[in-house]
Order: sequence, then C-alpha cells, then structure tokens
Amino acid sequence: MIALRDVYKSFGPKRVLTGFSLEVAEGETMVIIGFSGSGKSVVLKHLIGLLVPDRGDVLVDGVSVPTLTRRELYALRARIAYVFQFAALFDSMTIAQNIAMGLRRQTELGAAEIDGRVRESLELVDLPDAGPLYPAELSGGMRKRAGIARAIALRPKYILYDEPTTGLDPVTSAVIDDLMLRMQRQLGVTSIVITHDMRSAYLVGTRIAMLYEGRVRQVGTVHEIQHTTDPVVRQFIEGRASLAATAAPA
Repeated sequence: MIALRDVYKSFGPKRVLTGFSLEVAEGETMVIIGFSGSGKSVVLKHLIGLLVPDRGDVLVDGVSVPTLTRRELYALRARIAYVFQFAALFDSMTIAQNIAMGLRRQTELGAAEIDGRVRESLELVDLPDAGPLYPAELSGGMRKRAGIARAIALRPKYILYDEPTTGLDPVTSAVIDDLMLRMQRQLGVTSIVITHDMRSAYLVGTRIAMLYEGRVRQVGTVHEIQHTTDPVVRQFIEGRASLAATAAPA
C-alpha cells in the first residue's frame, strides 16, 4: 500500500502541497487530476524519494520513504516504475538497449535472461519488432508504449504514469489506456496515473482524487466523481472556464 500523510512541500515562497493525504490500496489504479501547476507530479516524486516532504510522511509498504538510505532508495525504486510524460528514452540507444539498461543496473539477470525479458516486455505492449529501432524511428504513441515496456521489464509492484496520453490523438490515447488496463490485469500492479484527460481517467481509474490548493479536494470512485456536487471538481471535469459558468442549453 502507498500512503501520503499530511504532506507539505514548498519551493521557496511557493507552497505546492499543504497537507496532502491519500492512500492507494494494492491492486487499484488511483488517478490524480488537477489544474496545471497544482503539484501532481510533485506527489509522484515524493513516492520515489526524488523529493523529501517539508512535513508529513510518505509510506510505501509501511516503510517511510524519507528515512531511507541511498541504497534502500535504489531497492525501493526497483519496485516502483515511473513512466515519464514524454517517455524519456535515450535517443542514442535502440529500444531494446533502453529497456535492458535498467535490468543490467538493477538486477542480477544474465545476458540471455535480459534479452528474454526485453522481448517479453515488448510483446506485452504490442511492439515485438521494435527492439532494434531507435526512438526517432517510432511514432509518439509507440515511444509511450516503449516507455511502458521499459517500466514493466523490472516487474515492478507499482507503476507511476505521468500524463501518459498527453499529445496523443484519440485513437492512440485509447491504445495507451488499454495498455494500462492490461498491465493491471496481467501483472497485478498497483498504479497511480496523473492526467488531465477525463475520458482516460474514467476508463482506467479504480478511484479518482482531485488535487486542489495543495490538498485532496475530493477522492472517490468514478461514479462518485462523475456525479459530484463539489463546484471545483465539477468545473474541472466539465472543462468550464469558471465556477460561475453554466452548461449551454441543449
């Protein structure tokens, strides 16, 4: 289980998290929504120890992340995969080399086992022939899928997705959504998804939490969020310009 408890984080005078609390149960997909610049990615960075809270605590499987040594953090990161917004693949490496790099650094697998894990991971994201290609030879959607393949190669317990459908057309976005659902079903991973895409949020989420002014404004099932009466949450999910705006007549 993942738990963030009363987390505060500021960068100079800018207060980003002001008592953020959220629990993510094993096996679920928690979607975090919120306005641009609200601190959603800051939450993810606390989970892997890239940021340390000013106050509060971050727990993964009952262990306090801010108290871990560097070696313990490396061990934690082997269990938590991070899918970056723009895939973050190394342009000078083939897709297979990108995927294999983490396996070489973070596991004791032999060369043949690494090659097998790379092939298996690419097959899971429907890119069986992409291994010898370079990132520049792939479309944006294919690069995202390659990023997911790199993440799952380590067989993580948790996957963190940072805006996985940003910049993609609707059809490609649907492919990424399907992959996220497949990873949950086939690998049993627990996921946290940062997104502005409500169609995607409703499809992949077990629960949805809205981050607003540094705290969780509301958390609930897809049905609960879709039928919320909270004006701030309704503004966001309906894409209205202001709280005072009303839906146009049919």
